[in-house]
Amino acid sequence: MGTYQVIDEKTWKRALHCAVFRDSVEPNFCITYELDITNFLQKLKEQKHSFTFAMIFAAATCANSIEEFRYRFVDGKVVLYDQIHTAFTYLNPETELFKVVNVPLTETLAAYTALAKKTAEEQEAYFTGPLGNDVFQFSPLPWISFTHISHTISGKKDNATPLIDWGKYRKREGRIILPFSVQAHHSFVDGLHMGKLAAALQTYLDTYE
Repeated sequence: MGTYQVIDEKTWKRALHCAVFRDSVEPNFCITYELDITNFLQKLKEQKHSFTFAMIFAAATCANSIEEFRYRFVDGKVVLYDQIHTAFTYLNPETELFKVVNVPLTETLAAYTALAKKTAEEQEAYFTGPLGNDVFQFSPLPWISFTHISHTISGKKDNATPLIDWGKYRKREGRIILPFSVQAHHSFVDGLHMGKLAAALQTYLDTYE
C-alpha cells in the first residue's frame, strides 16, 4: 500500500461536506461525458502503443494531479495518498472472462504501456486479492459507444476508489470522439473536481506528442 498522510478533520476545510455525503445511502456519483481523442489516437498509432493502456496512464496521471481524487478512508480516518496507482480489467478472449490486473503508475506513458502489457499477459489468476485503496479502477467497454453507465455497488460506504470507464470511440464531423465516465465518492469529489479532471485530460490528449 502506498504512503499517505492522515487528515486532521478538526481543521480540514472539507470536514463538514465529507460527513454529510459519507452518511448518504449512496455516497458515490457518476458523470459521463465525451473526449476528443483525435490527436491522441493518431500519435499512439504512430508510436505503436496500446490505446487502452495509454488511456489508463493518461487518466491516472491527470487524476493524480487533482488532490481530491487522492483522498480515501483508511480504518475510518480520512487520508491523502501521495500517489494513486492503477487496476484494470483485462479480457481473456478464450474464456471471455476478465481478470483484474494491478500495475503501478510509472513516469512515462511508454514505460507504463510496456509494463501493463507484460503484467496482464503473465498474470494467470483472474483475481489476485482485494484491491488496495491506492488505485484508480478502470474497466473499459470498447464494444459499446454508451451515453451513460452504472456500476455494481459493494454497499461499503467508505469505499472511495474512483471507477473510470470509456466506451467505443466513433468518428463525428471529422473528429474521433470517446464516451468517458468517472464515478467518485462525493465525500471528497464534487462536480468542480470532475470538471478539473475533464479539462486536464482533454488538454493531455490534445497536446500529447
